[in-house]
Amino acid sequence: MALSKVWVHAELTPEGTVAPISLEILAKAREIAEVVEVFTGGDGAPVAETVGQHGATKVLATGDLSGKLQGVHVAAALAAAIEAEGAPDLIMLGTTYDGRDIAARLSVKLDKPVLTNNTDVEISDGIVVSTQIFGGSQIVKTKFVAGSPAIATIRPKSFVAEETGGAAAAVVEIAVPDTGTAGSAKLLKRHVEETSGPKLDEAAVVVSGGRGLGESGKFEMIEELAKLLKGAPGASRAIVDAGWVPYSYQVGQTGKVVKPTVYIAAGISGATQHMVGMKGSKNIIAINKDAEAPIFGVADLGIVGDVHKVLPKLIEALKAR
Repeated sequence: MALSKVWVHAELTPEGTVAPISLEILAKAREIAEVVEVFTGGDGAPVAETVGQHGATKVLATGDLSGKLQGVHVAAALAAAIEAEGAPDLIMLGTTYDGRDIAARLSVKLDKPVLTNNTDVEISDGIVVSTQIFGGSQIVKTKFVAGSPAIATIRPKSFVAEETGGAAAAVVEIAVPDTGTAGSAKLLKRHVEETSGPKLDEAAVVVSGGRGLGESGKFEMIEELAKLLKGAPGASRAIVDAGWVPYSYQVGQTGKVVKPTVYIAAGISGATQHMVGMKGSKNIIAINKDAEAPIFGVADLGIVGDVHKVLPKLIEALKAR
């Protein structure tokens, strides 16, 4: 059994390309639906080719939203389109700032429930989503029973993006109705943090540091090792909360979800909040002086040792190659 139609939010990066999470969701949408369409805030032309290659047949675009809040205007446009032309079976969005904003507003406008932070969608006598609880140790499956459209947000890295070789999707502009006072809010400035090297949630190698580093200055070892491995530095919530590194470095349930080929956890004990964000990595290497640290329970290779001794030796060996 497949759904007749699924809509997917094509979120855009600051550079104007389709966000990886949207392409990941498209892979799942193709699996469960006969027709897959995307919607986006802004001009649909720049995304049409990319989403077409990933299985979408149509782009519903709001037109220029420069300086406006995406959630307010995209949700209003979608609700109007659904009222005029009918609803898809399912609307899927990323668990991101814009995705959650649109989903929440759309839920209110349509009087339909939204289920958030999901890791899977299956069709079994209805639409069923899977959600991790208790730090990912348990999975709850919930079925939508309120009719179309079902609205679900999906966690990053839940699916693998794959191209299908399809042609560019057709672009259809959808009207944005009057949004009242909410629509008068303006986006005055967008700050994009400067980074070098691969992005944390896209890197093939991630080196993360935790409280075991002892002090903020020691995080330099993490950054140096990540650079030598052509990877990205990451961090546990503990040192982000302590102000050692920016929030953008955080790996975990309330940070970024990563699935690199190699994940190195240095001085990280392995709280469930952290492991939710990295346990899908292909190869996990843990370095911790506490042999009983929970992180060793998910590690493929465990090094029981002081990070202040292990990391410098590893850095030295890599530099000597």
